[in-house]
Amino acid sequence: MKKTLSLVAMLAAGTSQAAGFQINTQSARSTGMGNASVAWQNDSSAVYSNAANILGEKKLDVTVGDTGILPSLKFTPEGGTQQGQKTTLSPPPHLFATYRVMDKLAVGLGIYTPFGARSRWQDDFTGRFRARESAMAVYNINPTVAYQVHERIKVGAGLNIGRGTLELKRSLDFVESEGLVHLGGASWGVGFNAGVQGVVVPKLLTVGVHYRSTMDLTFKGDADFQNVPAEFQGRLADTRVQGDVTLPQSLALGFGLTPIERLTVAFDANLVDWSDFKELYIQFPDNPALDNPLPKTWKATWNFRVGAEYAVTPALQVRAGFIVDPSPSPDETLTPDLPDSNRVAVTAGAGYSFGALRADAAYQFVSLNDKNSTAPGMPGTYNGTAHVFGLTLGYSM
Repeated sequence: MKKTLSLVAMLAAGTSQAAGFQINTQSARSTGMGNASVAWQNDSSAVYSNAANILGEKKLDVTVGDTGILPSLKFTPEGGTQQGQKTTLSPPPHLFATYRVMDKLAVGLGIYTPFGARSRWQDDFTGRFRARESAMAVYNINPTVAYQVHERIKVGAGLNIGRGTLELKRSLDFVESEGLVHLGGASWGVGFNAGVQGVVVPKLLTVGVHYRSTMDLTFKGDADFQNVPAEFQGRLADTRVQGDVTLPQSLALGFGLTPIERLTVAFDANLVDWSDFKELYIQFPDNPALDNPLPKTWKATWNFRVGAEYAVTPALQVRAGFIVDPSPSPDETLTPDLPDSNRVAVTAGAGYSFGALRADAAYQFVSLNDKNSTAPGMPGTYNGTAHVFGLTLGYSM
């Protein structure tokens, strides 16, 4: 079995905007429509949603924004009382720019955070010996190109250069006292993305397909042990940590429908292949006795998104959406170090244009439905909510 230190290991009970630890809110316009954007959205944020769509109507388009993710994750041990996290706000930013070099060719660049989360469990949390505080992010640099091969077909592709950082604090149980281990590391990785957009019926129906490859990261960092009793200091000295990471590949299929002039309706189906995550394994090269692999056996999942945008006036648009996003974790391997839940979300948003400038705002409410764990040692139920706020500013010419 491949020994893997998944990014989600460092996430350590954090809650992201999507199941697992994926972040899909890379545009407030898309967020307002439930992130259903593969087939139709042609501003510069298409660098993320579908590389083919960067070949839009504008010569130049630039968008910049931020997303505030405010989770509230709860855990109720079997036969115990509910426990939760401290308030933590995660602000993954996004920046995109595209330029149409000629009628059939466009180039673009995206800088954004496709994976990550933060969490801080309450000080007396039952699972503090697995995870106490954590912060994780993958920053992606994504140069992209698109070309129109036919009057109804566009193709695009991009290179993904990822920089991952992580930090984890975990309590240590010495029976008569508690210590702390502080882990941190970083890594670079490379992947690719490619997409196609086709016009089935002009001004009525478009379809899109977009693929993102896996990205392999090898994290290397340090472990700092604190408040260790004298009798344990020989075994728990500061040391190196490392491990391999495979970010999941994904495939998105979607369509966009314009039944009337001012209304766009979209639907996306997304396959995220979490099956590479077989176990959670942090390696201590200088002290292998500390290695403790835990089976996870995550599975590939489909999530589904539907959304609509209506132009009230040429300058003002309103949006709404709905998302169904199942957890990739089996009940028997669901533990406080990597909690998750089946999620449903409702979204709303609005946009307003000021000539060449525009502003889009969105809100998403995520319900983390009850998910029971049968894992040995800590059976219980996970649930919660998350509030997601998005703001994106744009310029085009």
